[in-house]
Amino acid sequence: MRIDIISVVPELLESPLQHSIMKRAQTKGLLEVQVHHLRQWAVNEYGQVDDYQYGGGAGMVMMCEPLAKALDQLMAERRYDEIIYLTPDGATLSQGMANSLSLKENLIMICGHYKGIDDRIRQHYITKEISIGDYVLSGGELAAAVLVDAIGRLLPGVLNDETSALFDSFQDNLLAPPVYTRPADFRGWKVPDVLLSGDPKKVEDWRYEQALRRTRERRPDLLQDEG
Repeated sequence: MRIDIISVVPELLESPLQHSIMKRAQTKGLLEVQVHHLRQWAVNEYGQVDDYQYGGGAGMVMMCEPLAKALDQLMAERRYDEIIYLTPDGATLSQGMANSLSLKENLIMICGHYKGIDDRIRQHYITKEISIGDYVLSGGELAAAVLVDAIGRLLPGVLNDETSALFDSFQDNLLAPPVYTRPADFRGWKVPDVLLSGDPKKVEDWRYEQALRRTRERRPDLLQDEG
């Protein structure tokens, strides 16, 4: 998979994409992430990519021309499955959305800044708008990093245990069950006996029951969404 990210502050993406699982995904050649500084398509020698908004009001707007030039150049090089704009008023990111995007081949992500991007870019280029929550960030870079991570970890071969992602929270609309590791008895706090039983079927049943219980207690809306 290849992901191209367009940003006015590409430095914000360096650390999240160069460590841990995302670094492993790229080292293995399973994921390619290219971050493009929007100012290379600026409208003048001063690197301008934003301007005052028509109609007045506080805050600058990212201009059409730099974004259109950037998108046109990238789209001339390959076909993209989705052109994604990270914005607070987009559809809220979910595990199902991440699952679906992980099956794509090429994605573009645009990181908004200031008051956002000229709406004509949204009308004529953007195919999907995504928010990572009901709050506002200084820019879309952190949201893009979250989205890349959510997608990248699902690619076959990225995680050491291929089945690990299948048991994450929100898969099958359930929160993940409790997990334990050694020692089996710490300060008198004991691991549930079933996990020490060596019976895979009992362990599986226990985990499902615990996931269902935790979801009912903490996120009953997930069960309502399911049916």
